[in-house]
Amino acid sequence: MRKNQKGFSLIELLIVVAIILIIAAIAIPNLLRSKMAANESSAVGSLRSINTASVTYSSTYGIGFPVNLSSLQAVAAGTNASSTAADLIDSVLSSGTKSGYNFTLTGLLSGTIVQTYTAVANPVTPGQTGNRYFFTDQSFVIRQSTTAQATVTDTPIGN
Repeated sequence: MRKNQKGFSLIELLIVVAIILIIAAIAIPNLLRSKMAANESSAVGSLRSINTASVTYSSTYGIGFPVNLSSLQAVAAGTNASSTAADLIDSVLSSGTKSGYNFTLTGLLSGTIVQTYTAVANPVTPGQTGNRYFFTDQSFVIRQSTTAQATVTDTPIGN
């Protein structure tokens, strides 16, 4: 080697690239796990919003709980809220998909009043957007399952 050599040798560059790849291999799985944890936290928060909106809907309109998510949806500017679009949740959540989760709200009509409802949050792509499935109903307890869509018999999440 010459003493006045400028730059790096090929071996030195390959070592640096190898070190960067090792660091990336360690960091990327942790990044994906943290993204799934954030999606799961967002799903639980969204179910809490749905519970709160459902109680508000029930006390405002006197017809029980909402039949579906679109009953809680945001209204256009200049439009008054009604029992078909109560303006209680944002348009992203009322569309049914938010932060890697699909949301469904189903009200059970008994005569002319919706006395019970269920709301579920399922990952869009299990194992990639989230690992847990969530469920809640008029009891306001949020439950979870790691294997399939959560139901009323699954384990409640810790508050």
